[in-house]
Amino acid sequence: MRIVGGRMRGTALTSVGDGDVAAHLRPTSDRVRESVFNLLLNGGYGNPVQDARVLDLFAGTGALGLEALSRGAGHVTFVDNGKPAQRLILANIARCRAEDQTKLIRRDVLRPGACPDAAHDLVFLDPPYGSDLGALALAAALTSGWIAPGALVVWEDDRPPALPLGLVQMDQRRYGGTVITIAERARDVA
Repeated sequence: MRIVGGRMRGTALTSVGDGDVAAHLRPTSDRVRESVFNLLLNGGYGNPVQDARVLDLFAGTGALGLEALSRGAGHVTFVDNGKPAQRLILANIARCRAEDQTKLIRRDVLRPGACPDAAHDLVFLDPPYGSDLGALALAAALTSGWIAPGALVVWEDDRPPALPLGLVQMDQRRYGGTVITIAERARDVA
């Protein structure tokens, strides 16, 4: 696993086995990550990554958020409550020398609490496949002020997800066993 584009391109990320020997984490493959960023940057969204405040929910290894940072995001907040994931995220932040542009929040994504900083413009969501956790986490993040009006949400799953109220599907692509859904939060929310 490595960063596939931007200023940190080629940076090797910590192996999942180094932090989670039982391999309970399922990181987004390099190929799918590259496809996601090509879609974001060339899919008619402008450049939603440049200077964005990024939220990486179910962050796992942090690869999606760090890829965004490599491609010009201003700040990334990682949220994961798993100890192996937290160790991997911190190791990968260190490998990318990104301590000043990142924050790891050790919290259950289903109970994020009020957003401590400005809302996020770009959200990556990679819940356990085949669960309802993605919809629950997004609903919690929306009601707690974590997601800005007009923000893009990139949701990775093994099936098309049921989007919570307030999100509109913009695109959906299948890459092997992975379904990527891009949605936008309505701009006219309070």
